[in-house]
Amino acid sequence: MEDKVYCCIDLKSFYASVECVERGLDPFKANLIVADPERSEGTICLAVSPAMKALGVKNRCRLYEIPKNIEYIIAKPRMRLYMERSADIYAVYLKYISPDDILVYSIDECFFDLTDYVKLYNKTATGVAKMLIDEVYKKTGICATVGIGTNMFLAKVALDITAKHSPDFMGYLDQEEFRRSIWHHRPITDIWNIGRGIATRLAHLGIFDLHGVAQANEKVLYKEFGINAELLIDHAKGIEPCTISDVHAYKSKTASLSNSQILFSDYDKESAFTVIKEMVDAQVLELVEKGLVTNSISLYIGYSKNVVKPTGGTMKLSFFTSSYKKLIKIFEDYYEKTVHPDMPIRKITVGLNNVVDEIYMTYDLFTDVDAENKEHTLQKTVIGIKDRFGKNAILKGVSFQKNATARERNKMIGGHNSGEDE
Repeated sequence: MEDKVYCCIDLKSFYASVECVERGLDPFKANLIVADPERSEGTICLAVSPAMKALGVKNRCRLYEIPKNIEYIIAKPRMRLYMERSADIYAVYLKYISPDDILVYSIDECFFDLTDYVKLYNKTATGVAKMLIDEVYKKTGICATVGIGTNMFLAKVALDITAKHSPDFMGYLDQEEFRRSIWHHRPITDIWNIGRGIATRLAHLGIFDLHGVAQANEKVLYKEFGINAELLIDHAKGIEPCTISDVHAYKSKTASLSNSQILFSDYDKESAFTVIKEMVDAQVLELVEKGLVTNSISLYIGYSKNVVKPTGGTMKLSFFTSSYKKLIKIFEDYYEKTVHPDMPIRKITVGLNNVVDEIYMTYDLFTDVDAENKEHTLQKTVIGIKDRFGKNAILKGVSFQKNATARERNKMIGGHNSGEDE
């Protein structure tokens, strides 16, 4: 598919750049980090300005890791503001590119199929991409990095690796250039979709870069990675058959709802279950709001400082339901069976899996249908109140217990301060 051309645009140090622009500062000159100063010195910086990066400060560092001789501004996260700026930038893109040819990858990153726009605007792919980022800068003051490639994978790798070393923050890869400049690149974890786990398994096979993957015995790779080896082998050759239109057209065969919390301090077994009850309640309300039911739950518990391995897993139910009373009892039983009772808990993940339309709701001989109908009606009422007056307008009593987190988290977006006044 060398006749296609894609680009991937990443807004540079997005949160930090937004905060700099809001203060009338140049992100390339101002030392600014985005972090919650009300948390401990160990809190993670969500973003650091390009000026801080130039001083060697890394994104996602912790406050105490920043050298003491560097003076900087701490900006409290304002997630709603960042979402608004992201929407503003997406509106800029829509002036030039159809939404059918845009894939939003994250709040600060998008893929574009530029194939038809090269002819439309009588520009090279680089020219079209520059037109987009120049307009974004003009409208918002936010700078961007660009990767261009003959498929989405090459565009993403060009963004992550090649563009960083380019004076204009733009990189280009076709398959020939990919083999020349990326095949032997290390560490292999710099490559999109290759995390530490995959890298470790490849290292056990004596493979440390994409050239090694491309030259490896495919039977060995399939034995190690199963069907996922196909994607690894394709990417090692610079191949990516999936297009933006394929992604837009994809519909998952199964769906699920999940939520994770990293707790601000160590919780004991009883306190952690208070949080689990809040999380299950929120997910059940989402089920009801969307007219869905589930027949599978998942629960994972992570422990402080990794004193022991996370516990939990997935449990299949014999019925479909959206009843909080039923589901919380199942979660409680599963929690009791799997949790380490004396270990400090720091992370909780709750999931409702295999969700389907509520027409598949199932009952047994012991089901009190009237009681479930009343519960369902009450849940609908609660949803209506929350939609109108906010998530904290009505809460279960559990959310007023000492170690509950829902009231504070309801003021946040994505686990971070929304930036709105109380």
